[in-house]
Amino acid sequence: MGTNQTVKAISRGQARAVFIAQDADRRVVDPVLRAAQERGLEVVEVASMAVLGRACGIAVGAAAAALLE
Repeated sequence: MGTNQTVKAISRGQARAVFIAQDADRRVVDPVLRAAQERGLEVVEVASMAVLGRACGIAVGAAAAALLE
């Protein structure tokens, strides 16, 4: 989870799908979206950073996360 970790997972070929919070700052998630597009990965939009953070099991919001192989 997190934009940097998500981009790294995508670049390493470890990500199966990418999740982006709809309320995340686009400047923050644009690198994730570009990397996912380059790899042809599915991008799923999630209602909010809070919802994505909870889905990842953390107590704070997350702008992006990846489902790993």
